Amino acid sequence: MGYLSRTGGVTAVTFAVAMATVATSLLSPTVAQAQVRMTVPPQSEAVALRGATIHTVTNGVIENGTILFENGVIRAIGTDVEIPTGTRVVDVSGKHIYPGLIDAYSTVGISEIGSVDVSSDVNELGDFNPNVRAEVAVNAESRHIGTTRSAGVLVTLTTPGGGLISGMSSAMSLEGWDWEEMSLESAAALNVNWPNPNSRGGRGGRGRGFGPGPQESPPTYAEQVQQLKDFFAEARAYRDATTAGEEVRTDSRYTAMIPALNGEIPVVVSADGAAQINDAITWAQQEGVRLVIRGGGDAIHVADRLVANDIPVILTSTMAAPGRDYEGYDGAYTMPARLHEAGVRFAISGGSGALYTNRLPWEAGVAVAFGLPEEEALKAVTINAAEFMGISDRVGSLEPGKQATLLITTGTPLDMTSDIEQSYIQGREIDMNDIQKHFFDKYMEKVRQNRRVVS
Repeated sequence: MGYLSRTGGVTAVTFAVAMATVATSLLSPTVAQAQVRMTVPPQSEAVALRGATIHTVTNGVIENGTILFENGVIRAIGTDVEIPTGTRVVDVSGKHIYPGLIDAYSTVGISEIGSVDVSSDVNELGDFNPNVRAEVAVNAESRHIGTTRSAGVLVTLTTPGGGLISGMSSAMSLEGWDWEEMSLESAAALNVNWPNPNSRGGRGGRGRGFGPGPQESPPTYAEQVQQLKDFFAEARAYRDATTAGEEVRTDSRYTAMIPALNGEIPVVVSADGAAQINDAITWAQQEGVRLVIRGGGDAIHVADRLVANDIPVILTSTMAAPGRDYEGYDGAYTMPARLHEAGVRFAISGGSGALYTNRLPWEAGVAVAFGLPEEEALKAVTINAAEFMGISDRVGSLEPGKQATLLITTGTPLDMTSDIEQSYIQGREIDMNDIQKHFFDKYMEKVRQNRRVVS
């Protein structure tokens, strides 16, 4: 059980991070010593990457192109870019440049070791926690950051969990000394976990998260949905009262809801079944909020309604086994292609767990292998994710004015045979080391030593 900080004040994040470090040291001294990833300073000189094939995502592919960036921002891109005096020019002929990948649903930085509870800061107590912000709990020293970046994922929508309203996803650039330096968007989306109509209870209890008493039955599906509606109604009344200048008691939970109620940020609803998705759409229309469906296991069965209402979907895994006996083995693999054919807008995530965010490019790659056009798969892990979460003005494609968050590769990052040779985050040439590379080098040295002994 973690304790995320709230907008009303910081709680036990520092303690949790410290205890996680101690736990890591006790469990594996080698792992604790293997934090070999270095934090680099902000960009200090203009850089021009010249000669690569540049995949802009939004404006086509530029052969033998140049991309110029300064102070962390792309200044120019094309085949005839004028390079100012004093610019450091890097020859990347024969390579490919892509925008950094974006995971629209991740716990990188707030979850470390599954068997050590204190190293997980994902879930907060209670059912209604809209004021929880994931960013303040992010551990900048997490070992998962290095392996995630090595896979090409440079931006995550780090997301809290638990309850009916989990809190705010925070957009994080995966480079910086602390969460404040890494934060790209503090409150990018409000997260709602839609109740399961096929089970009784399971989301916590009544009375704003205090749980059922010993003689009290868990709330039914209808009761949980009503609790959600009631909370939104209370938050709306609070917003209207404060807007009218009425004297009200400050409540950080209701204050945090205002951007979602005003349509300034989306409400991401976790829902997989067709009944859940349909009920969530009806609810969102009644509430007048911008809806994004996360999970979307049955999204293809409500595709017409999703398209008609322009509701995007964040698919949480393409590399998944079928959930029902009658489903084909390739149900999840082909879901992106089927949604694309149906006209549903979607992003692909790495499956939420900190251990799996580095699988994001291959989640998209599987979709390509099962019928999704490669350019659409690339959009699903770049610009689509950025647009759904309101950060497309800064990341998600390679365009002048956007942040220089990009990859230099030997081929498409969606293919695991490609190598990501170098990455830049906001113009910083990041350290490409990580804990897996550290252990690879370590045990390759053991192999070399053993060979010398044998010979």
